[in-house]
Amino acid sequence: MTAKEIQNQSVIALKAICVFTILLGLFYPALVTALGQVLFPRQAQGSLIVDNGRVRGSALIGQFFHGDKYFWGRPSATSPDPYNSASSSGSNWGPNNPALWSAVKDRVSFYQKNNPGLSGIPVDLVTASGSGLDPDISPKAAFFQVKRVAHARGMSEAAVRKLVQSYIQKRQWGFLGEPRVNVLLLNLSLDRSAALKLGRIF
Repeated sequence: MTAKEIQNQSVIALKAICVFTILLGLFYPALVTALGQVLFPRQAQGSLIVDNGRVRGSALIGQFFHGDKYFWGRPSATSPDPYNSASSSGSNWGPNNPALWSAVKDRVSFYQKNNPGLSGIPVDLVTASGSGLDPDISPKAAFFQVKRVAHARGMSEAAVRKLVQSYIQKRQWGFLGEPRVNVLLLNLSLDRSAALKLGRIF
């Protein structure tokens, strides 16, 4: 290959880099962003949950709740802070990993201590999801916590159970995924009910 041919090939390569940088680095992201904002504005903004003008969180990322008056979500495997999307990664352990059994044993003891008299702890309450950010729990996991939450809030178990029932999301399109309960939405509803009971705006 002659020097002139090498020069021509280099010019062509530089032109291709410039063209694809503009197309794929500028125009394509701008187009996808614009379509997302028009067709799926809520999802494009992060599926934020807004209550009385305040952003409470995202429907896609779990939050850490403590205290008996709240429903607790799946354990988070992110560190050092739970449900930290910046440190999310593939965190699921295999069934033969001793660390998994040690963590599950500790979580079982924790739930037995905080939910006396109850047995059959749902598996999603003692195992973390792969991402460590799961915002949902199974209906069974929510109902398991009804007694504790009702007692802490001075509510009847029937009232809390009815509230849980109203927040069960069915399978998408009737066949994808499993029925689930968004923990943040459920806890916000509990706080809102308590605020109304006290005669103040949440």
